[in-house]
Amino acid sequence: MNLPNRITVARIVLTIFIIFFCLFPFYIININLPVFTVKGIIIEFKYVVSGILFIIASISDFIDGRIARGRGMVTDTGKLLDSIADKVLVNSVLVIFASNGFISPIVAVIYIFRDEVVNALRMHALRNGVVVPAGMMGKIKTFTMMCGLSLMFFSNIPFEFLNIHLDKFLVYFATILSIVSGFEYYYAIMHKK
Repeated sequence: MNLPNRITVARIVLTIFIIFFCLFPFYIININLPVFTVKGIIIEFKYVVSGILFIIASISDFIDGRIARGRGMVTDTGKLLDSIADKVLVNSVLVIFASNGFISPIVAVIYIFRDEVVNALRMHALRNGVVVPAGMMGKIKTFTMMCGLSLMFFSNIPFEFLNIHLDKFLVYFATILSIVSGFEYYYAIMHKK
């Protein structure tokens, strides 16, 4: 396994820690995680820790691709593994935020539904010997979603002080981009047949 693929696998491992910190009921083992208030905005320690891990994982998404392209280590396995790692990271956080009422559940449903359709298209293409890498719109969608979710982990600070809900705007905008990029995948796969 080459270096970019190891970084991708590390992203999946970080996702497990993010899920753990967000969902584990620490109170049952008598651990009360701190909750802070900054100018009336509530910030939970578990989301700060998870947010830091999420940002590291998100940055690793760009590092592994840059290394793979720069060192000529791009592989079909790496392309697929990278896509899986992105989906595991982002979709897990979307489900957590939707279940906690931070975003509408429809966002998670649309985003995950689109991912499943794209996965099916990619598997179909793979059976025909065609590997379809992420398109530009898909990359923009992922970057936008990761930025929005990163802000959400930190209660949208500093934009919340200005009453600008940039976190939600980016998440909803990325959801729209996910639909557009889904069509991009469809056309790319149909064109390669």
